[in-house]
Amino acid sequence: MKEDPFILSGRNTIIHKLRKVDLLIVNSRQDPVLIVMHNGIEVYDGDLPKNKLEAKRMDVAKVDVSSPDNFSDYKSMLFVQTLNNKEYKIDYSKKDTKYFITVHQESTF
Repeated sequence: MKEDPFILSGRNTIIHKLRKVDLLIVNSRQDPVLIVMHNGIEVYDGDLPKNKLEAKRMDVAKVDVSSPDNFSDYKSMLFVQTLNNKEYKIDYSKKDTKYFITVHQESTF
């Protein structure tokens, strides 16, 4: 059984856990796709992989938030923890502003 490169926690938190695999977060067709790397989050403007094999070749994992395997519903707000010990808040109601992706918590240890 293959291990996922992320963990779902609570009702709206995604924890990135494998450095060599980036996450592509898809929430809905209207919302921008996000790429979660080991050191941050950005809006992704490339082509989405069509299947798991293509995603594996790109070293990414596609996370469809509304799929039954994940949260099963559209989320207007997500929290994403990256490997650099930061938790980001993604507020889809502010997607065209500078407050769309913000650092929510930063731990130093």
